Amino acid sequence: MMWEGLAIGLFSLGIIGFGFFWVIRMEYHLGYLWWPYPLLFGVGIIVLSLLVADAGWSALLGVTGASFIWGATELKEQAVRADLGWFPRNPKPKPLPPFASVIRKIKAPHL
Repeated sequence: MMWEGLAIGLFSLGIIGFGFFWVIRMEYHLGYLWWPYPLLFGVGIIVLSLLVADAGWSALLGVTGASFIWGATELKEQAVRADLGWFPRNPKPKPLPPFASVIRKIKAPHL
């Protein structure tokens, strides 16, 4: 029996579920202006997946990278959901990311 496919499927399910969690927590504590950083992290993980010789590990890294890219596009959507009252808003001021003035000029990605 080949268990690798089942393992990749379960890992994919887990990392996607973790993506929902970190998007909600990141927007609550940091705000949506931090979206470029998980986006770049996800792209870096995908590039790393291209350099791994084993197909299983490459697939796991690719799923992880894609999940981070998806999460980066969801940060703005999560802020909107919080504004609508669907999720709690953090009453404390959120820290600005490095290069916040440049990030504000770029439209946040949306899928």
